[in-house]
Amino acid sequence: MPLFEATRAAFALLLSGDAALWLIVWTSLKTCLLALLLAAPPAVLAAYALASRRFPGRRLLIWLAQAAQALPTVLIGLLLYLLLTRHGPLGGLHWLFAQPGMVAGQVLIAPPVLLAFTLAALQAADPRYAETALAHGASAWRVMLTVLHEVRFGVVAALVSGFGRVISEVGCALMVGGNIAGATRTITTAIALETSKGEFAQGIALGLVLVALALAMNGALLLLQGDAHGARGRR
Repeated sequence: MPLFEATRAAFALLLSGDAALWLIVWTSLKTCLLALLLAAPPAVLAAYALASRRFPGRRLLIWLAQAAQALPTVLIGLLLYLLLTRHGPLGGLHWLFAQPGMVAGQVLIAPPVLLAFTLAALQAADPRYAETALAHGASAWRVMLTVLHEVRFGVVAALVSGFGRVISEVGCALMVGGNIAGATRTITTAIALETSKGEFAQGIALGLVLVALALAMNGALLLLQGDAHGARGRR
C-alpha cells in the first residue's frame, strides 16, 4: 500500500472511532498510568533520600540508578517472564500474558527514569528551601514536602519522561503480555504486528496516537513551566 493511501486510511480509522484501535489505545493508557501510579512514589522518595543524605555507597546507588535507564526493556521482559512462567517462583500469580504482568514489567522499567530526573531536580534546588523549613520547626516529612513542592516541575518532567519510557517500550510488553487481541495488545506491540502483516494503516494510526500523546504531555509541561515563570516575573 502506498504511503499516501496508508496515511489516508489511518486517518479514516481514527475518525471512524474504530473500536479495536481505541481498545488498544485504552489498554496502553490504562497499564501505563497504573504502572506510574505504583512506581512514582517510591522512586521520588528514593530520589529525595539520595539527594538529602550522605552515606557510604550513595554514589554507587546513583550510578546504578542512572545506568539502569539504559537496560533493554526486552531483558527486563525476559527476567519477568522467567519469574512469572508456570514453573517460575511467581507462576502462581497467573500474571503471564495478562495485564497485571504488563503493569509489573512497566513498574520495573519506570523507576530509573523517575529517580534520575527527580534526583537531578533535587540536586539543582536551592538548599535554603530545606534550611528555611527547618528554621521554622518543620518536621522531616514537612521539609521533604516543601522541597518537593519547590521542584515540582522537575518532578512533573520526571513523570512525563517515565510515561514516555513505558508507553513506547515494546520488548517487555510483547514478552510478558503476549500481544493478545482485546487483552494485552498495546500501541507498540500492535504497530509491530500490523507492520509485519503489511497492514500499514492501523500501524500509522496508532503511531499518530503515540505522537499525539507525547506532544500533549510535553505541551502541558511547557504550559505549566511558562505559568510558573510568569508568576515569578510578576512578584
